[in-house]
Amino acid sequence: QVQLVESGGGLVQPGGSLRLSCASSKKFFSIYSMGWYRQPPGKQRELIAAITSGGSTKYVDSVKGRFTISRDNAKKTVSLQMNSLKPEDTAVYYCNTDRDDKWDWGQGTQVTVSS
Repeated sequence: QVQLVESGGGLVQPGGSLRLSCASSKKFFSIYSMGWYRQPPGKQRELIAAITSGGSTKYVDSVKGRFTISRDNAKKTVSLQMNSLKPEDTAVYYCNTDRDDKWDWGQGTQVTVSS
């Protein structure tokens, strides 16, 4: 069973920044592409950023230019730097592989953007 533990969320004002981290217990973590997902209140969870084993990244349009995904394979972590946050970024944020066969979801970390 793979454990995913997200951290770093909180309450931030519009225009502010947060850095999320995700620690994984997955063996051979480095070979897996990873993603950050978010689930706004009352909506479905969606993939917003992904990073391949080689470090290539992709983003949904709504976060492009504001969010940056990165990984540290030695520490088995994946991070999400979020800048210029907007109220519509309010959601629970999760990490997981972006493969179809997902690992067990962690508890996520709440991000609330509000003045």
